[in-house]
Amino acid sequence: MTTTVTPLKPLPSGPAKRTWGSVGPLGVGVAGLWLSIIVLLPLAAITSEAFDDGWSGFWTAVTDENAIATLKVTVLVSLVVALINVVMGTLIAWVLVRDEFPGKRFVNSLIDLPFALPTIVASLVLLSLYGPNSPIDIELNATRPALVIALAFVTLPFVVRQVQPVLIEIDKEVEEAAASLGATNWVIWWKIIFPALAPAVLSGAGLAFTRAIGEFGSVVLIGGNIPGDTQVASQYIQQQIEIDSPVDASAISVVLLLIAFVVLLVLRIVGRRTSKREEQSR
Repeated sequence: MTTTVTPLKPLPSGPAKRTWGSVGPLGVGVAGLWLSIIVLLPLAAITSEAFDDGWSGFWTAVTDENAIATLKVTVLVSLVVALINVVMGTLIAWVLVRDEFPGKRFVNSLIDLPFALPTIVASLVLLSLYGPNSPIDIELNATRPALVIALAFVTLPFVVRQVQPVLIEIDKEVEEAAASLGATNWVIWWKIIFPALAPAVLSGAGLAFTRAIGEFGSVVLIGGNIPGDTQVASQYIQQQIEIDSPVDASAISVVLLLIAFVVLLVLRIVGRRTSKREEQSR
């Protein structure tokens, strides 16, 4: 019996073929140009304006008593909002993924309403509900709780939409196996579910925080704009523009950009380390 050996085909020489979906140098160039026009150039322009009076002018602007008070209020309220969103956003995501109830699709669609609704409309609605003529007899106008409610409204979708897909992908068989071995609901949540959700929760919290520190429309009516109490950074920036102090406005804008960048960078690093730890433990 004769065995026929099929010769191996030589490997193609020259540059490797691009895989399907690769856009090539032209696509990369167009994407880079668009990113530069939309993001990098405005950031460079505002940074340049912030230093029009030199480093001393920038430092004077950001260390002004009113500026520091405004930044403290902004960061504090945004942190509270991010923490609320971590708890409530994760809970809502859990209900939408794990539970069945009438109107579930409607509720799921309602989560994205803050993205579609002009934020100043949200401020008007909240003012009607919690203002001087409150129909429910709860007046929160020009208070920090009003800021928290307004910012929580516009940042709610971030944690929910980050956590939902991760919850969908979690293998329920692992939870069932743990329960069959006698693990309590708390142990299952803390040891199995939460480690898988942690990167998504951190990412959603970071997005909620960075959105909150720069929010304007949702607080412009309900917040009161009281310096040192309810005035947030975006309102302070508008105030500096109105009194013809663009350098001061740009300086505070740069500070907000730096805060947002640092927060997102730290959370991304923590999220990656958490994901690696989770993969190694499997």
